[in-house]
Amino acid sequence: MTSPLTIPVAVDIVALTVIEHTLHALVVRRGIEPFKDHLALPGGFLRESEQTEEAAARELEEETGIIPPGHLEQLRSYGPEGRDPRGPVLSIAYLLLTPSFSPTRSGGDAAGALWHPVDALLAPPSPLAFDHATILADGVERARSKIEYSPLATSFCGPEFTITQLRTTYEAIWGSALDPRNFHRKATKTASFIEPTGGTVREGAGRPAALYRLVPGVDDTAFVLDPPLRRPPAPASSPKSTSAPSTQE
Repeated sequence: MTSPLTIPVAVDIVALTVIEHTLHALVVRRGIEPFKDHLALPGGFLRESEQTEEAAARELEEETGIIPPGHLEQLRSYGPEGRDPRGPVLSIAYLLLTPSFSPTRSGGDAAGALWHPVDALLAPPSPLAFDHATILADGVERARSKIEYSPLATSFCGPEFTITQLRTTYEAIWGSALDPRNFHRKATKTASFIEPTGGTVREGAGRPAALYRLVPGVDDTAFVLDPPLRRPPAPASSPKSTSAPSTQE
């Protein structure tokens, strides 16, 4: 009879937010080998008797100072072979989406923590260690797909937001420009999605913009939009990002 295989289990976190209309991911600079001084997703090894979601929250706080304030869901598993030079490691990845995080600080195995534009992290050759470029790409695709048929995009906004703020959030996540009038019509006509609060805010020289919120009682992770907000087709080619690493810490 073959003995059960015993391998280390790790967690990795794809944390996404929108900064200045650009999708950013949270990364750390590794303070130890392997891949010392390389960028990586926050994460680490599971402790005895610890659940994977507990480990993800702990590692995120230890390495970046962030206590998960938004939607945290399991993405998928990776490995165990061929992803870590130290040997087989099974990783369980989590996805975190939120409008804003507390200021980051480094700790644990991380020598630094920062927000970095997603496009720059995924442009080959990726600066990310291990197979973290693959994990990040999967997390971004999950976010892009989910906001088509769920209200999850409102997780990137505050409790109240304008239609323009919501549209630019969709644009940042999808990486595509949207027609303002069409988006306004679709967003406001979709049932059980958003509703006006009665408040306004001035966004420019024109008249004040109406404020909206997610319809109370709607679960932004489970409710299905009907009809969905379809993302536009990907362009045939797009210029590579030349954005420098963000220094927001």
